Amino acid sequence: MTSRKVECPMETSETQTADQLDASFDIVARQDKTEEAVTALRSDVDEVKSRLDKVARAAARPAIGGGPASSSASPEVKGFVDGYLRHGRETEIKSISGAAPGDGGYAVPRVIDEMIAREMAEISPIRSIAQVVQIGSAGYRKLISVGGTASGWVSETAARPETDTPQFAEIAPPTGDLYANPAASQAMLDDAGFDLESWLASEIAMEFARAEGTAFVNGNGVNQPSGFLNAPVSTAEDGIRAFGTVQYIGSGDATGFDAAPDARLIDLVHTMKAGHRQGANFVMNSATLAEVRKLKTADGAFLWQPGLVEGQPDRLLGYPVIEAEDMPDIAAGGFPIAFGNFRHGYLITERSATQILRDPFTNKPFVHFYATRRVGGQVLDSAAIKLLKIEL
Repeated sequence: MTSRKVECPMETSETQTADQLDASFDIVARQDKTEEAVTALRSDVDEVKSRLDKVARAAARPAIGGGPASSSASPEVKGFVDGYLRHGRETEIKSISGAAPGDGGYAVPRVIDEMIAREMAEISPIRSIAQVVQIGSAGYRKLISVGGTASGWVSETAARPETDTPQFAEIAPPTGDLYANPAASQAMLDDAGFDLESWLASEIAMEFARAEGTAFVNGNGVNQPSGFLNAPVSTAEDGIRAFGTVQYIGSGDATGFDAAPDARLIDLVHTMKAGHRQGANFVMNSATLAEVRKLKTADGAFLWQPGLVEGQPDRLLGYPVIEAEDMPDIAAGGFPIAFGNFRHGYLITERSATQILRDPFTNKPFVHFYATRRVGGQVLDSAAIKLLKIEL
C-alpha cells in the first residue's frame, strides 16, 4: 500500500501569512529609507537656497564707497571714485592712464568714459545717426574725392590712355572743448549708498548731449562744431554745386506747405541719389512733426505712419523720423526739415578721454566736477543731406 503525505491546510496558511508579513516589513523599510532620503534631499535644497539668498542679498547691498556692485570692483575705478571723486586724494589715481592735471583734469577710467558715451548716443539725436570718429589729438583731417576717379573702356590689346587726375577736397572739422559742471554736496559724496559713478556719468552725458545737439545743427564753427544748417545752400543739383554746398527745395508756401505737401516731400527724398537713400532719415523738431503728422495725400491717407513695433521709429514716406529740438520751427525763410543719410553726410570727431577736475572750493559746501571733452563736427558729403526751405 503506497503512503501519501498530506499537508495540513492550517500549516500552509501560516507559512503564507509569515511570507506576507516579511514582504510588508520590507516595503515599510524601503519606504522609511525613501522618506529619509527625501528628507535629506530637502535639507540639502534648503541649505543651497539659503546660501543663494545670502549671495543675492549681498549682491543687492551697496558696495562700500562705490555705490551698487558694478565696475567699482576694478582697482582703477575704485581708486578714482573713492579716492579722487569722493575725497580728492590724487595719490589714489596713480594707475590711471592719461592722468594729466596740467591738461585741466584727470582722464576718467575707460569704464566711466564708456558709460558717458553710451548715454550721449541715446540722448543726442544727431550723434545717434552721424559718423563718429575717435581722435587722439585736437586736429583731424580727411581727404574726400570730388567727382570720383576717371575711367574708360578699351579693347584687350589697345593702349591704356592716361586718365584725368582725380580731384580731392580736405575736410578739417572745427572743434572746441565741450564742458559740464555738475555739483554734489559733500554729504552725498560721503554716503556709501550714493552711486557716484552712475550719477556723474548721467549728469555729464545729459549736459554734453544738450550742448552738442545744438552745435551739430546750428554750430557756427568758432570753437565748436559747424552745424549742417551752417553750410552754404543752393538749389543746384548734385554734380553742379560747389563742394560742401547743401541742396534745398522750396515748400511752395511761405506759411508752411502748399496744397500738395506729399509732392514736396517726395521731391525732397528723390533729390538724393539712391545710394544715399539707403539709411536716410527725416530730421525735424517736435513742433514741425506735429504739423507733418496732419498732412494727407489727395486721397486722404496720412503721410506719417507710427512705428508698428515697440522701439522702432515713426516713419514718413517710409523713412525714419528723428526728433531734434534744435531744428528751426516752420517759418518763412527757415529750414525746418532735413532729409539725409547722416552716416555719409555728417562727421563728428571727438577725443575719447573725458577729463574731470574736482573743485571743492568755488561753491562751498558743494563739490563741482568740471568735465571737458573735445568735440568737432562738419558736413562730410553735402550730397547726402537735403533741406526743405519755407519759401518767402
